[in-house]
Amino acid sequence: MSNAITQGIRVTVRAQYVADRSSPSAKQYVFAYTVKISNEGSATAQLRTRHWVITDGDGKVQEVRGDGVVGAQPLLEPGQSFEYTSGCVLPTPRGTMQGTYQMYRTSGESFDATIAPFALSLPHSLN
Repeated sequence: MSNAITQGIRVTVRAQYVADRSSPSAKQYVFAYTVKISNEGSATAQLRTRHWVITDGDGKVQEVRGDGVVGAQPLLEPGQSFEYTSGCVLPTPRGTMQGTYQMYRTSGESFDATIAPFALSLPHSLN
């Protein structure tokens, strides 16, 4: 699990291995992750873009950039949260993810909300 707060925006992530969608013999390990974005600050903020850095167990890095998350660009008033689940496929049984969400305020200010690193790993696997 990861947890980070940037300018009042808290991002928490929980990840799990999805065994029934994975194929270790084909080097396909599927992970699901659930993200909760909470506005704990006093100003409204909208998530506009995402930037993920995904590192597999061999150290290969893949970067993913795009608009919004799961087809949405949530507008979060103070006290509101948005939660979604997505997934990632790795060629190794372990890896990490981290990144940022670019947030915009109604004042025109923008900032990057940190997504703290979190592990992607098979249950009971060693580092």
